[in-house]
Amino acid sequence: MKLWMSTLLMAWFGVLSYVQAEFFTSIGHMTDLIYAEKDLVQSLKEYILMEEAKLSKIKRWANKMEALTSKSAADPEGYLAHPVNAYKLVKRLNTDWPALEDLVLQDSAAGFIANFSVQRQFFPTDEDEMGAAKALMRLQDTYRLDPGTISRGELPGTKYQAMLSVDDCFGMGRSAYNEGDYYHTVLWMEQVLKQLDAGEEGITTKSQVLDYLSYAVFQLGDLHRALELTRRLLTLDPSHERAGGNLRYFERLLEEEREKMLSNQTEAELATQEGIYERPVDYLPERDVYESLCRGEGVKLTPRRQKRLFCRYHHGNRAPQLLIAPFKEEDEWDSPHIVRYYDVMSDEEIERIKEIAKPKLARATVRDPKTGVLTVASYRVSKSSWLEEDDDPVVARVNRRMQHITGLTVKTAELLQVANYGMGGQYEPHFDFSRNDERDVFKHLGTGNRVATFLNYMSDVEAGGATVFPDLGAAIWPKKGTAVFWYNLLRSGEGDYRTRHAACPVLVGCKWVSNKWFHERGQEFLRPCGSTEVD
Repeated sequence: MKLWMSTLLMAWFGVLSYVQAEFFTSIGHMTDLIYAEKDLVQSLKEYILMEEAKLSKIKRWANKMEALTSKSAADPEGYLAHPVNAYKLVKRLNTDWPALEDLVLQDSAAGFIANFSVQRQFFPTDEDEMGAAKALMRLQDTYRLDPGTISRGELPGTKYQAMLSVDDCFGMGRSAYNEGDYYHTVLWMEQVLKQLDAGEEGITTKSQVLDYLSYAVFQLGDLHRALELTRRLLTLDPSHERAGGNLRYFERLLEEEREKMLSNQTEAELATQEGIYERPVDYLPERDVYESLCRGEGVKLTPRRQKRLFCRYHHGNRAPQLLIAPFKEEDEWDSPHIVRYYDVMSDEEIERIKEIAKPKLARATVRDPKTGVLTVASYRVSKSSWLEEDDDPVVARVNRRMQHITGLTVKTAELLQVANYGMGGQYEPHFDFSRNDERDVFKHLGTGNRVATFLNYMSDVEAGGATVFPDLGAAIWPKKGTAVFWYNLLRSGEGDYRTRHAACPVLVGCKWVSNKWFHERGQEFLRPCGSTEVD
């Protein structure tokens, strides 16, 4: 058993040696935690068996001693009159009882603790837990799910039952509170109260919930409800010091509010909030459009436009490699022209690329438009790696295939990027090409701007995870083995701003993609320039 455990640990450490926290940004990496937890359970069961064996020995000894002492204590002198009994009493107290003491003090947990301590250094961090909580809230907002639905695990396409306990929901609310996100704090703390009122048991108390909830609604400007919740808290816990201070503070603010209204000679009554709060406006101007498309709403695929979309066999401008076996091509959008190709990658190729990419996965970065430095960002939640043709023959084969399909050269293209999305993994609306105010982004490459994007879907996604174009009102859903292609630049070389796109949060599933960015240099005769700025 020890040999088996050591082998498993060594294999697991080999997998995790390249992981630097941020498990929540890649489902692929989170799967390693499943095996880690399974190993810990096995180690724990071994510890329990050892403890049970020890307790069984102690119990047998106790039963034996109970029977013996009940007999000897009934007639001590008569019992000890037998010299053998006298000898055995002395021996027991001098030898047997100390041996029992050694058995009781024996540390059966040493093996489990040693295993646990070694593995603990690879556990998720506070950052991971916060990232996972934010991911659930992102899904909650994007797909308009109430906390009750998430708590009950009622998500589309799920194979396994999963529910949030009252303590889990409290953890969600507390995470939001610690981030100053009072909107989600209120939603999750209210869910905790619902589950407590329904009779669910947990270590979380109503007093704890009301403490967070009262201050959160105050921060949202609902003074009346904050006062009401604080009074409820003091009813449950009259000695709650912070609540007493808050009550006096809220009452003073309310009195000042009344005096202000009276001085203005207003007859209007103080309006009471109904406990319904609006989600705060954030930095993304097209947030509503983007999230609607992620839900499959607001797609502008009108019947008239749909009539302009066709399916065909594509031979890449009569490329010899595709004449015998052309690819199935389907129009996804008419202008700008976005197409999908079918059976671009086989299941075997996909698994091999994932296998090569997984050890290299690192938190995906974005380029700061002001400094040009690559950095992580909350609006891009995934891990990615870059594969060279020397890494494996399958990479070279896939690169050649993309070249044949597009008619563009891969000599000046970027390496094949493989990405795996984590919990609620997303990439908010962005451009693939560099804009006029960031001309030097690709200067170090010496290959010009990104002229086109070829995006391979390497997995199906049970729910969510669409590629959407907010300015177009287009939504493209992942299908394993297919790929979508579009030009980022007009023939004039100007950026096509209609191609601003996003990867929607993954609601249920594990999303893998790979992409190739083609650059301008080398395409001069393969995609000639247009004669006007808008060509």
